[in-house]
Amino acid sequence: MANIDTIVFDLGGVLIDWNPDYVYSAIFPEEKERQWFYENICTPDWNEEQDAGRSLQAATELLVKKFPEHEKNIRVYYDRWREMLGGPIYETVAVLHHLRHNTDIRLYALTNWSAETFPVALALYDFLHWFEGRIVSGEEKTRKPFNEIYRRLIDRFKITPEKAIYIDDNYRNLIPAKELGFHVIHFQSPRQFKKELIELLGKEF
Repeated sequence: MANIDTIVFDLGGVLIDWNPDYVYSAIFPEEKERQWFYENICTPDWNEEQDAGRSLQAATELLVKKFPEHEKNIRVYYDRWREMLGGPIYETVAVLHHLRHNTDIRLYALTNWSAETFPVALALYDFLHWFEGRIVSGEEKTRKPFNEIYRRLIDRFKITPEKAIYIDDNYRNLIPAKELGFHVIHFQSPRQFKKELIELLGKEF
């Protein structure tokens, strides 16, 4: 049991379901073909550059120039980005709601997210306004897992890492947080997350 006064949530994959399959499964019904597109055209590395501040237009035109034969499907990525949002992960939102209304724990968000698409999520999901503060990578021009973004989180919100928990569904992003002193939870399911959170807080809810 730790003496916790702060909890920091990742957003995508923890509180919000996001998956490009919601769009591309209709374009590429064959999973093998779809995975090829993700691994070779609209790749995770390409997407993360938008999370780090590159504009959606620049990102799109870069790929169109490189892969003109895939132009239509490249443009779909951001033209239909909103359809990739699957909605809230309700069980995790319920935990956030409980923490907000029944504890004195400070709540923050640290997310890899394009500055251009994040306002869409803000308009859709009220719970994104429940945090005392948030750091959005696209606005900061840097992203997880680079050390700088965690240091900004700590400095901006006066967080003591040894008294804080950081939750993320990407294990890679937990490593710098742990090195800085945070208690960490690798989110794999709402049930597993809640169980580990209760263990760290020493309180059932």
